[in-house]
Amino acid sequence: MEFQEKETEKFKRAKKRVEELKGFYIHLTVYLVINSFIVVNILIRSWSGGDAFWQFGTFFTPFFWGIGLAFHGFKVFDYNPILGKKWEERQIKKYIEKDKRDAAKYK
Repeated sequence: MEFQEKETEKFKRAKKRVEELKGFYIHLTVYLVINSFIVVNILIRSWSGGDAFWQFGTFFTPFFWGIGLAFHGFKVFDYNPILGKKWEERQIKKYIEKDKRDAAKYK
């Protein structure tokens, strides 16, 4: 019975992971389609005498949406450059050493 419960938990975690990946890839696809449409539309208008293409407003939506997409990707792919695994390991070692020093005081 216990083996079956572990397998069910593994399946649930795997399914959740696949759903997160699927959500990210859908977000990426929508980002590419919508922003390609926006940028191409502005490019065509600039060729016909409209606004200049190389201005910040042209890339406003792709830039800020891209920041959001990057954070979504960081979460899905478990990437944290500031508080990553190495940082966690250093903090754990630091607290273990502190506990050892504190325990040595009372020996």
